[in-house]
Amino acid sequence: MRKTRLALVSVFSVLILALFADPVAAQASASAELINDLNSRLLYVAFPITLLVEFILLYAVVKFRNNDNPLPTKENRRLEITWTVATAIILLFVGVASYGVLADDNVTHQPEEELQGDPVVVHAEAYQWGWEMSYPEDGNFTTGTEIVVPKDRPVVFEVTSRDVIHGFHVPKMGMKTDAMPGQINTVKTVPYEEDTYQGYCTEYCGVAHSQMYFSVEVVSQEEYQTWLSEQQNSSSSGNSASVEGTVEASALAQ
Repeated sequence: MRKTRLALVSVFSVLILALFADPVAAQASASAELINDLNSRLLYVAFPITLLVEFILLYAVVKFRNNDNPLPTKENRRLEITWTVATAIILLFVGVASYGVLADDNVTHQPEEELQGDPVVVHAEAYQWGWEMSYPEDGNFTTGTEIVVPKDRPVVFEVTSRDVIHGFHVPKMGMKTDAMPGQINTVKTVPYEEDTYQGYCTEYCGVAHSQMYFSVEVVSQEEYQTWLSEQQNSSSSGNSASVEGTVEASALAQ
């Protein structure tokens, strides 16, 4: 009975420590931090359980390897109560830890919620076989497959598709959602580290599916403002040239 209590206390202690354990490595974004932290906590629980199961398995193999006349196992209520309580504790921990991550706005974003911190909105439209990224709230210009966002500022991605189902995925930033025709799915995060992250389509969408790459470049706020001004000026110049060309064509036609 003492060993049983010791085992329960050990499992419970591991669960408590896992709840308060912090990730060591720097994370690329708020989403990646939440997901990787959850994976680490679950690993802290899975590892001792795996060792315990393997130890019992090896013990049984060695102890009963020469047993030519095995007898039926007898009922052991203490053992049954022990593993039932231990399983309940483990499942409770997994449920609470997972819910805390899934309920976070940086993992499961709700579009109707009011955003704080002056977020950057990027519209990501997939098609066979490429991406068109645009900034609808900052001049409505397009950047092809290039996304540039500032560090330490909320970013919301509005993901949709022109034709078939595609997938929007940036692994290192912990972002993934489907790109559905006629529907906008949103995913939100806060970039932490300046770097260039690769994204790609995760739904097989035809012969050139493997070419559907895009990039997310995280820069400082100052660099982002400079880049944004350049894109807005370039977009304005392009629109002016288009208008002038239309006017000239109309004049020649008359």
